[in-house]
Amino acid sequence: MHTIVLATQKGGSGKSTLAIGLALAAKQAGFTVRLIETDPQGTLSNWQRRRDADDLVVEPIYHAADIEPRLKMLADSGLQLAIVDTAAGLSVARAWKRPYSFVLNQTPIRGQRIGNAANALAEEAALDLTEVLARPLIVMRNDHQDSLASGLAVSEFAPNGKSADEIHGLWRWIESRLELTATINVLIDQVISAADGMMHVTAEISDETTTLTS
Repeated sequence: MHTIVLATQKGGSGKSTLAIGLALAAKQAGFTVRLIETDPQGTLSNWQRRRDADDLVVEPIYHAADIEPRLKMLADSGLQLAIVDTAAGLSVARAWKRPYSFVLNQTPIRGQRIGNAANALAEEAALDLTEVLARPLIVMRNDHQDSLASGLAVSEFAPNGKSADEIHGLWRWIESRLELTATINVLIDQVISAADGMMHVTAEISDETTTLTS
């Protein structure tokens, strides 16, 4: 089973909408998917209550000790992908010494901030951005919030829109790295809004785990 964990040091970075968008993109790509909610704020649960369809299951797990055994049970059941949405807080990806990459979410449509953010990430990571920075960048648009309020993923709300294209593109970027090793897990850690000026994501590849950060 592959596991994608989205975490951030700040709230309001679009982490939950990104989790939803990636979950639907993965499902449309043929994966069986479960959304795991560890944030007591309950954004995913509230979204599911507004949703008419039951094709994306949200499972709340609010105690840290319960997460690992539950993920093992899901893996044993044959689930292919778990996407974990976490509360804002300090990431432990670096403490685990994971290789990392970056996902820029809620970026402005144009301006110098994107380039400045990419340069800062490159300097911090000391790695080629081709390998470190997830593509495409996810631009801040109203249809992300509108889809969340409607109980939809952005690719359902505006299937022909640019936001849907970006989410599908990001999923393809992730999937291409999942296919490098059939048994790895993926952690997308610290999805931080480009508008905050603080962007950091990690990606790890080992025999069992891969990590991506943004």
